[in-house]
Parts: sequence; C-alpha cells; structure tokens
Amino acid sequence: METLEPILSKHPFFAGLDKPYLKLITGCASNARFNAGEYLFREGQEAKQFFIIREGKVAIEIMIPGHGAKMLYTHDAGDVVGWSWLFSPYHWCLDCRALEKTRVIALDGVCLRNKCEQDHVLGYEFMKRFTYKIEYSLNHARMQLVEMHLSEQRP
Repeated sequence: METLEPILSKHPFFAGLDKPYLKLITGCASNARFNAGEYLFREGQEAKQFFIIREGKVAIEIMIPGHGAKMLYTHDAGDVVGWSWLFSPYHWCLDCRALEKTRVIALDGVCLRNKCEQDHVLGYEFMKRFTYKIEYSLNHARMQLVEMHLSEQRP
C-alpha cells in the first residue's frame, strides 16, 4: 500500500525532518478534494487539521458584518494552510474557500497535537515550522492587501 510519505518528504515544510517523525506525520495524513466554492474550514468551527495544497487555489477570507466576506489573501499549490489546530482554543478565526478544484493533503491536527505533547522534540519542530509559516502568511497577506488597496485606488 502506497502512503503519502514520499510526497511529504519532498515538501519544503518537512525538509530535514527525521524519518521516524515523517512516518508519524504520514500516519496522520490523508488526501482530500474540494470543488470551487467549497470551504476547507469556516470561522468558529473547531480546528482539527491543516492542509498542504497539492493543486488548486484557496482564499483566506474574513466576514465583515454588513459587508460579507472579504478576501485577505490566497494560497496556491505547495502552500501550507491553517495553524489554528495548534493553538488553544483550537477554533478557526478565518474562512478558507477553494477558488477552483483543489487537491490537498489533510493532516489531522488532533493526532499531531497528541504526538507533539508526547514528544517535545517533535513539538518544538512543529512550533518552529509554524512560526515561520505564520510570519510568512502575515507578510503575504500584508502585501496582497496593499496590492488590492492600490488597485481599488486606480481610476
């Protein structure tokens, strides 16, 4: 039976991770598919997983009362999406919607949180990797918001 380990081992997010840890992580991974318009997660829902986009594109959105959903930024193939599974109270604070047919590897955050609690070296690895991911996402969002604002200002 073929596993997702070869794909995960080649992904930059898992680069340099010891093989036993990669096997643990693979045990928490599965394939998933979302059609255009479907949500990977919704604000307020329990955050139980995160995603590696294999193909497609997703939008990270925020609901603005009286104005509907506002896109903050997008993620493409290769990107890692979602970190709320790692931080209490483990609920999504944004929406993530597929903009086109999107294939992902879904990683079970509850499974991984438990493994990180049992093995603090693994937990530290995840914290380092997600801290970098969070900083990257915030900078990416900032640049996309500036770009959107500038395009709205053009005549």
